[in-house]
Amino acid sequence: MLDRFSGSMITVAVAVAAAAASAVISVPIARTQAQSAAASAPAPVLKTPWGEPDLQGIWMEETDTPLQRPAKYGNQEFFTAAQRAELDVERAGLAGKDNRAERGTELDVGGSYNQLFVPRKHTGTRTSMIVDPPNGRIPQLTAEAQKLAAAEREFRLALLQSTETCKTGYRTCAGGKYDPTPSPRRAELPPRYNTAGGINRQDGPEDVGLGVRCLAGGLPEFASISFRRIVQTPGGISMFDDVGQGQGWQRNIVMDGSPHLPSNIRQWYGDSRGHWEGNTLVIDVTNFSPKTDFRGSRENLHLVERWTRTGPTELEYELTIDDPTVWTRPWTVKREFTRQSEQENRIYYEPRCIEGNYALPGLIRGARTAEAAFAEGRGPHPATKDTTIGNSGVQDDPLEIPR
Repeated sequence: MLDRFSGSMITVAVAVAAAAASAVISVPIARTQAQSAAASAPAPVLKTPWGEPDLQGIWMEETDTPLQRPAKYGNQEFFTAAQRAELDVERAGLAGKDNRAERGTELDVGGSYNQLFVPRKHTGTRTSMIVDPPNGRIPQLTAEAQKLAAAEREFRLALLQSTETCKTGYRTCAGGKYDPTPSPRRAELPPRYNTAGGINRQDGPEDVGLGVRCLAGGLPEFASISFRRIVQTPGGISMFDDVGQGQGWQRNIVMDGSPHLPSNIRQWYGDSRGHWEGNTLVIDVTNFSPKTDFRGSRENLHLVERWTRTGPTELEYELTIDDPTVWTRPWTVKREFTRQSEQENRIYYEPRCIEGNYALPGLIRGARTAEAAFAEGRGPHPATKDTTIGNSGVQDDPLEIPR
């Protein structure tokens, strides 16, 4: 369920969902050229009482920008005003999850929340968050990473081969083929530790996605609707990302100039070491756990973040991502966050996740029940049922932002 809901802070999430039944969220559109010119002038640097640049507050990206540039825009870095207006109209009209598949099919049953819970924001000014490479696209995978990705894909498709998903040619079986005989690979271990969504079986917790195991969220984070709260103290900085169905996660930035942890110590959100370069907070993040995953990158992921307060309500974020075992070159993204009201977000609850407590045991128990029924001749072979279906009937977002 976690990967089907963008989530947000408690109070804001309610307001966003209520306003977004089938329309783009009403948030500020980009500034005029005159405003942009005025904003380019150096602004007074806000400081904490102890003299550091003040980055504190609750911050959100108020427009939708795709991570990588849709291919049709080529080398165009910014949308025109006309393109943005056209995209807003097109995206507001998408039926999305309100568009059901044929009733009675697995695809229909596999549908998730309706469109009320997956609002869209206005289109941003840039055609991609990625600013380097200049084409706005994620760099090519290394040969070894391509080989591993292909092996994982082949394994997942094999476990789907006898399902209605492949029989009807649904997109989640793209590249696969239908075979009514359950795959002999059903008892195999996956090519590597499973993190990227569910496998079509439920033999144990590792067969389901990280979200259902209450392990969702991590760096880097590019959710469409997410909030981050930054709190500073003399010599310390803490960041809390509110993503998913209220789970969220926190990390503390070590600011004492000490080196990274030894390489044998691995953490879910990595080891964040920060320092100031003028008015910019620079954070170097390494030591990720091999059980985390960002587009195929795991323990070798290396991030360099740059946080700069550019105005009373503006925060610029620049991130360079590198893993020479996965991509042929480093790549950089930029995002612009707007400060949110502390008063409107004053109600705040402890992050929570119930999927691991309720959904996961239920899924595994249900799988055992289905197997027992089949053994007694009372039901279909479990391998012919797709347990990974989600987002049935979703129309593609022209910005390629998943919902």
